[in-house]
Amino acid sequence: MNFDLSEEQDMLREASRDLLSDRAPIEHVRAWADRDEDVDPEVWRLTADLGWPGLGLPEEYGGAGQGLVELALVAEEIGRALGRGPFAPTGIVGRALAAAGPPELRAEVLPGLAAGSDWAAWAFAEPRAPWSLDGIRATARTDGDAIVLDGVKTTVQDAGGARWLLTTALHDGVPASFLVDRAAPGVTVRRQQVLDLTRSFHEVRFKGVRIPRTRRLGGGPAEIQRCLDEASVLRCADALGVMERMLELTVEHTTSRVQFGRPIGTFQAVKHACADMALLVHGARAATAYAAMAVDADAEDAERAVCAAASYVASGAPETAARALQLHGGIGFTWEHDLHLHLRRARADSVLHGDAAVHRDRLCGLLRGPSAKA
Repeated sequence: MNFDLSEEQDMLREASRDLLSDRAPIEHVRAWADRDEDVDPEVWRLTADLGWPGLGLPEEYGGAGQGLVELALVAEEIGRALGRGPFAPTGIVGRALAAAGPPELRAEVLPGLAAGSDWAAWAFAEPRAPWSLDGIRATARTDGDAIVLDGVKTTVQDAGGARWLLTTALHDGVPASFLVDRAAPGVTVRRQQVLDLTRSFHEVRFKGVRIPRTRRLGGGPAEIQRCLDEASVLRCADALGVMERMLELTVEHTTSRVQFGRPIGTFQAVKHACADMALLVHGARAATAYAAMAVDADAEDAERAVCAAASYVASGAPETAARALQLHGGIGFTWEHDLHLHLRRARADSVLHGDAAVHRDRLCGLLRGPSAKA
């Protein structure tokens, strides 16, 4: 498989990096860390001008019609810059709606998502439950011409200002997806205090929320699992960007920090530690790129590739962060140093959309095959 970027993909990556470095540098990240807003409206407008919100949406709705590979390239740059905003959740919700939403619902929602005037969040995970289809406890029941939703969702990224909430619930005992208006009666959103200071996560409660039956997406569990796979790939790409930047910061520190009359980077033990970090970064890049390409190609091993990438990155990101912290010494843990923000993001990325154990367990099931479950 060819991992080389096309000219258009390389331009997308460069334009994304230039935008974030110019309009959302680390000083901007720090300034927004204590604010209640999910998104800097000016930065979000600029990303919309660049085509981010509609990157993976069909052209007929104002999107660019690109695949998961292109979304992952942008997600990597966002992770590298510790960027905030609903790029990933909006992309996942938009692609789910484009794949399995009723035509009228697609026509109503997708143009706004593609233009960046609206954004969406995916309400999937639940408190004290695994980040998998087995962890769904929220319920949906049919009541005449409406569907009534009840349940609690946690770690919903950028739900505070979202226009739409894609909600996963059990409908007649089977996982299904529903598109809910954020302003619908019975929807309560509460900001959560989390380790990661560079993104916003919320608890969302649904209490007797009534939505039209036309807001139910098709596809069932298989389509939801595909959304989980795509979200996992974008999480891997975000973590890859964080890992790259931590490696760069560490190399910069070890080549400038002098001890015993020489840069500490000249000591063999430090060289080995940096080399180990580089191996983790290269491994994460290869696994993430292959998973994104496999999903786009609908390859036979796509699910296995996603599990392999997600489990590798979920363990590799915290390990990279730990080595970076060790080589920086105590300064890396202080508020004044930028590294601690990367440490927090890496730790959050290691559990979003399932930790390493969740993906390894699923991978074992895929490798055993259907006959093993009988």
